[in-house]
Parts: sequence; C-alpha cells; structure tokens
Amino acid sequence: MIRLQKALAERGVASRRASEELMRAGRVRVDGIVVREMGSRVAPGARIDVDGRSVGAPARHRYVVLNKPRGIVTTARDEHGRDTVVDLLAAPERLYPVGRLDEDSEGLVLMTNDGAWAERVLHPRHGHEREYEVLVAGQVTAAALAASDGPGHRLEAPGTSHVRRCRTPRPTPAADPRGTARARPPPSWRVAGADPS
Repeated sequence: MIRLQKALAERGVASRRASEELMRAGRVRVDGIVVREMGSRVAPGARIDVDGRSVGAPARHRYVVLNKPRGIVTTARDEHGRDTVVDLLAAPERLYPVGRLDEDSEGLVLMTNDGAWAERVLHPRHGHEREYEVLVAGQVTAAALAASDGPGHRLEAPGTSHVRRCRTPRPTPAADPRGTARARPPPSWRVAGADPS
C-alpha cells in the first residue's frame, strides 16, 4: 500500500503537493469513492480517477542526464516564466530535476520520474559526494582561498553542503605550434563535499 498522493505523482498526475490539493478539493476518487484524507493509502493497482477521468498505471521509470546550458532554470515549473530544464526536454511524461544548478551555471543535471531514487540520491543521510568546478574571473587570492577552504565551511545557508577538499589547479602556459605561450585558462576551484548528515 502506498499513499494516494504518491500514487498520483507516480502516475504523472501532479506533484505530491499538488495531488494533496486535488484530494482536498474532492477531485480524486479511488474505486469510485471520493478520498479527501491526507495519508490515505491505496494498492498500487487501484483504480484512481481525477476529475472523472481514469488515471493510468505508473509510467516506467526514466532517468535522463542533461547538460544544462546557462540561462535555464533547474526546476519543473518557474513562477517567473523563465525557461526550465523540463521545457528544454519536452518529455512526454512528467520528469523533474534531481538537485539543481543556478540559472547562470551549466553542467550535468539528472532528471527522473522515480521519486524514491531521487530521494536516495539527494538526501544527506545517504552521504553522496558531489563535486563542482567553479571558474572565477581574475586571480584567486590566498586570502579568498583560505576563507573558503577547510572542513566545515558552509557554501551557503546552514544545512547546505560543506567543503571537504578545495584545490586550485596550477594552470601551465600551453605552447602553440610556433613555440610561443598562449594565455592561461581561467583559474578554477574544484570543490568536493558531502552534505552533513
């Protein structure tokens, strides 16, 4: 038996929170009976109707690796009307991002319709390490590095990841075919951390 709002989310009707709103509004029926009570449990194969239409069986789990470009928001729906990773994929089923990258960032974003898997990947108790490479303009000063390095340093607000390792690769001038040095690549910090449990 699973919670009704989870069953609705797994079947692609809406997120769990939005499914709760559908239930409160009396728009959800299980085996012909209106269910409004949060936490109600249903059999995985139960007949569920929303607004009088039958909701099919859960979709097959899908896992997508997306190289998110800059300017795209890592969310399923944006209240400000910005383009999202979901818009970018235009998948036929309901997929949502696992974790997030800032709008100005680019890189790997995982997307899925498997809520249990997403929870195992994201929840701090599972201790999955994440690694980020941050390119900065100009030179990284020793003072800035000292302020951002070391165990227990918070990247943002309390409860977020902390830095376990921070290193600044020393770029070396690359020679072009004529034997002259080219400009160095921008400095980069490689930060690896695990969420505190």
